[in-house]
Amino acid sequence: MSSQLISLLLFGIAASLSPGPNNIMTSYTAFNFGIRKTLPTMLGVIIGWTLLVIFLQIGSAIIFQKFEIIQKMIRFFGSIYLLYMAYKISYLSIRSENMSPKPVTFLNTFFFQFINPKSIIIALAAISMFINPNENFIKDSIVLTIVFFFMAVGSQAAWCLMGKYLRKFATSDRFIQNFNYTMSFLLIVCVIMFYV
Repeated sequence: MSSQLISLLLFGIAASLSPGPNNIMTSYTAFNFGIRKTLPTMLGVIIGWTLLVIFLQIGSAIIFQKFEIIQKMIRFFGSIYLLYMAYKISYLSIRSENMSPKPVTFLNTFFFQFINPKSIIIALAAISMFINPNENFIKDSIVLTIVFFFMAVGSQAAWCLMGKYLRKFATSDRFIQNFNYTMSFLLIVCVIMFYV
């Protein structure tokens, strides 16, 4: 894989920094609750994503090839969860004063990785492109896992900071409401893109 390391890095940067459910939820949480309360959200993504990559390398790719229905079920349940999150984010925009909104939790983002179609597709694509099961499988798997771990850390930090510092421009309730509606809309777009 050493000859493909630059390609893997570029693939990882593009995949991890592009807008997707994980990045949108992190940015939303940082915008509304600050960096400290976003740390569990970020850790859920980073740890869940890393474990997903490891599990898929161990052999789930073979399962998906033999049982395509499992992949369709994951896409369906992942889509339902994203629509639910979009509703919650949008509903936060019009909450009444007696409601107490909460940030996206560690468990929310951790378990979401295993039904997140974008995460699964990216992990399977990377495994099929950058790991040869017949040569240096363990070494290549370790390299891929390390690269994707650091890409997750970098992307989560970047989207967290974007959400947090965008808050400095939020001088009115209308701006905050529009930001939350935008994040909600982007999650819905993610769902649509899974089926296009």
